[in-house]
Amino acid sequence: MSQGLVTASYIVAAVLFILSLGGLSKQESAKAGNWYGVAGMTIALLATIFNPEITGLGWIIVAMAIGAAIGIRLALKVEMTEMPELIAILHSFVGLAAVFVGFNTYLDHEPLFGAMLNIHNTEVFLGVFIGAVTFTGSIVAFGKLRGVISSKALQLPHRHKLNLLAVVVSALLLIWFVQVEGSTFPLLVMTLIALAFGWHLVASIGGADMPVVISMLNSYSGWAAAAAGFMLSNDLLIVTGALVGSSGAILSYIMCKAMNRSFISVIAGGFGSDDTASSGDEEQGEHVEVTAEDVADMLKNSSSVIITPGYGMAVAQAQYPVAELVSKLQAAGVKVRFGIHPVAGRLPGHMNVLLAEARVPYDIVLEMDEINDDFGDTDTVLVIGANDTVNPSAAEDPASPIAGMPVLEVWKAQQVVVFKRSMNTGYAGVQNPLFFRENSTMLFGDAKDSVDNILKAL
Repeated sequence: MSQGLVTASYIVAAVLFILSLGGLSKQESAKAGNWYGVAGMTIALLATIFNPEITGLGWIIVAMAIGAAIGIRLALKVEMTEMPELIAILHSFVGLAAVFVGFNTYLDHEPLFGAMLNIHNTEVFLGVFIGAVTFTGSIVAFGKLRGVISSKALQLPHRHKLNLLAVVVSALLLIWFVQVEGSTFPLLVMTLIALAFGWHLVASIGGADMPVVISMLNSYSGWAAAAAGFMLSNDLLIVTGALVGSSGAILSYIMCKAMNRSFISVIAGGFGSDDTASSGDEEQGEHVEVTAEDVADMLKNSSSVIITPGYGMAVAQAQYPVAELVSKLQAAGVKVRFGIHPVAGRLPGHMNVLLAEARVPYDIVLEMDEINDDFGDTDTVLVIGANDTVNPSAAEDPASPIAGMPVLEVWKAQQVVVFKRSMNTGYAGVQNPLFFRENSTMLFGDAKDSVDNILKAL
């Protein structure tokens, strides 16, 4: 394959990646967007493999075969509820790859002199730094999502000063690394600092804010890929990394606005945590328990129903009976809609994907801003597996760890039914006063079984 054909292939692949991002912006075009991405990556891989400058083709094919086998197995095995941690661990691989590329490029490159050598060393240093931060940060995110690491925010003394110190020391090490030719020591020290820095950044973030963290790590992985592209002089990798990095940053900014959080706090660490906030995990009254038959009677006497799903619906895989419940209620003349919080689940769009999978019509799946004003005119709200995203303390208790986060104002409805397995707190570790309000009742059990029982009663 000629170099000109490789360049043309890279341009086509880049266009397909842009079309993929455009397609993924809407549910109706998401499937086409995925196929654009697959086609672009296939073209990019083939063009790279058959690039006349590439050597060691046999080893590359072996590595690709091993990676493909692992990827196919994971894709077939992973549940939808495990997608967030899968994404987090994949981000860590991108970061680790950037670190390896950086060290390899530093140890084995063509002779460079003067300004070109300084530029090259700066690329290496920044690439390794971004990759190391992405690697350990993604590992911690994976651990929090999987439950092997506490979801509570790590509160080290002077944590912000420690973060600032890590950045300042790394900047000084960059100057040393560039000015002293052949000095590997500052690169090694910076790598250790960056690994610790990435771990601390994400460990300092509370569990309720993990969807934003996943989005931000997605941005970091993109910039890590772009840095690797600069080190490898690969234009497509630079373009692709920049697309992922910028789109991830934009999505993080949008989500921060939706949660009334500071975008800078995401980058600085300690996002969503407050030293003065109380845990708020104590029960705040008596709850009222109902049966599936009671809920069925409520729904029969309702003219409007809003369903607000959360991670519990995903765990129980209740989206299919929920879709059946919607169809049955609509057939009876009940107006049914869904209210989706921007960070419901464990990653952006998690609930939308589940509902689309169950073939719930797009036009009744509304975002928080579109539906929040309608709860006051709604007869019944079904809160299925959601907790922090419907917590009134976010709007009413300034001392709450989630204070200021916009939530679905379900408590304004005539009656609210909360589907939960127990009275345990949500992922943020904060008690929900909604459970104890006069117009709220609790339906305990597996969400899928509960909805199935309601369908039988109807």
